[in-house]
Amino acid sequence: MFDILMYLFENFIHSETEIRVDQDELTDELVRAGFHHDEIYKALAWLEKLAALQETDINPYLVKGVNASVMRVYTHEEEMRLDVECRGFLMFLEQINVLDGSTREMVIDRVMEIDSTEFCLEDLKWVVLMVLFNVPGKENAYAQMEDLLFDEPEGPLH
Repeated sequence: MFDILMYLFENFIHSETEIRVDQDELTDELVRAGFHHDEIYKALAWLEKLAALQETDINPYLVKGVNASVMRVYTHEEEMRLDVECRGFLMFLEQINVLDGSTREMVIDRVMEIDSTEFCLEDLKWVVLMVLFNVPGKENAYAQMEDLLFDEPEGPLH
C-alpha cells in the first residue's frame, strides 16, 4: 500500500499534468504499473481519509498557548508503529514550526492507517510531506519539509 502512495505522490504531485480524478482510470494505470487491486483500494481509501481530515476540526481539543511545555503521549499502538526516532522527529518538526498540533495529529492518524509491518523514519518523512501537501495554507511548511527530505545533512536532524 505504501508503495502505491509513493508511486502516486512521485508521479502526480510534481507533474504539470492534471491529477486524474477518475478512480477506474487511475486503478487501471496502477494495475498496469504492477500493483494489486486490494492494495490499490487500500491506498485510495487512505488518500480519501487524508482529504477528510481537512474537514475535521481538532483545534478545540488542542492546548492553547505556548507549545513548549506540551508533551504528546502516545498510545501503545502508536509507539509500536512510531519508534523513538520517529517520535523524536515529530517533536523536532513541531519545534521548528513545520508541524503544529493539528498537522501532527493528521500525520499520526495517517501513519496508523498504513498497512505495513515495516515503518521507518524515511517513510514518516514522506507521510509528513503528503499531509502538508494536502493542507491549505501549509505551503511554507511543505517547502521546509521538502528541504529536510531532499537536502538532508549528514547525521541526525534532531
